[in-house]
Amino acid sequence: MTTASELRSGKTHRDENFPVASWIIHPRHRALILAFYNFVRTADDIADHATLGAQEKLAYLDLLEKELLGQGDSQPEAVKLRHALAERSMPPRHALDVLIAFRMDVTKLRYENWDEVIYYCRYSAMPVGRFMLDVHGESTLTWAASDALCAGLQINNHLQDCGKDYKDLNRVYLPRDALAAAGAPVEALGHKPASAPLLQCLHSLAARTEVLLNESKSLSTKVRDVRLALEISVIQAFADKIVRLLKVRDPLSEKVHLTPMQLLVYSARGVAAEIAQRAVGRRPVSNPAAGA
Repeated sequence: MTTASELRSGKTHRDENFPVASWIIHPRHRALILAFYNFVRTADDIADHATLGAQEKLAYLDLLEKELLGQGDSQPEAVKLRHALAERSMPPRHALDVLIAFRMDVTKLRYENWDEVIYYCRYSAMPVGRFMLDVHGESTLTWAASDALCAGLQINNHLQDCGKDYKDLNRVYLPRDALAAAGAPVEALGHKPASAPLLQCLHSLAARTEVLLNESKSLSTKVRDVRLALEISVIQAFADKIVRLLKVRDPLSEKVHLTPMQLLVYSARGVAAEIAQRAVGRRPVSNPAAGA
């Protein structure tokens, strides 16, 4: 049987829209974070694989789960994450949650409304933020703001790639009711530039995503680990800029991704903003579980 590793797309943590285990994060955490990333990236690539059938995809996802839980050693990403988590006495719950989303990607091609999209984000994106917070020993009181940021990042990505997802995978994350309200048939995603009704729908969803991102702005203030807070501020800066682009541009025919220079500029802005706010004496929330 082909290993899951051999089905990887070739995309790495350096190709994401947000930093993954960047230099900002303390070195002691990077190996675990990268093990988590590689497990998630492998599962994501399986769910999106161009030639595998649905049952094959689900079988590989099941195999990754079994080996993450200790039932086998044939899948390197699962084994490596299992060992990395064991070294920190951390459960695999966040990785298991993400697998739920990838099974949804295989079996669910349409979303009826915003609530269904958020439910998808509960498994595709929110566990990633929760994992990062757990790695740093942060309080679960930070989860609500983290969930909002992660959902916003995920929906930004859905809007950026809506045309590609439709053409390559016949997968549409834009809610049916939002498309219907704008008078945009789903088939409009297959044509460039976006029609006026589709563009109206996309801009409306971007505005709704901006509300989510605004709800997440308290996250760095609640985080005790300074390095993690800086990383969060950088990610927030990226997400805010991308959603502003999505509110005015056509993702089917215009660039809605950040250039390397923009990534550098917004990284610097995010770090500077967080340092400035920490300097005025904000007190992050205490962790009731610290030392447990």
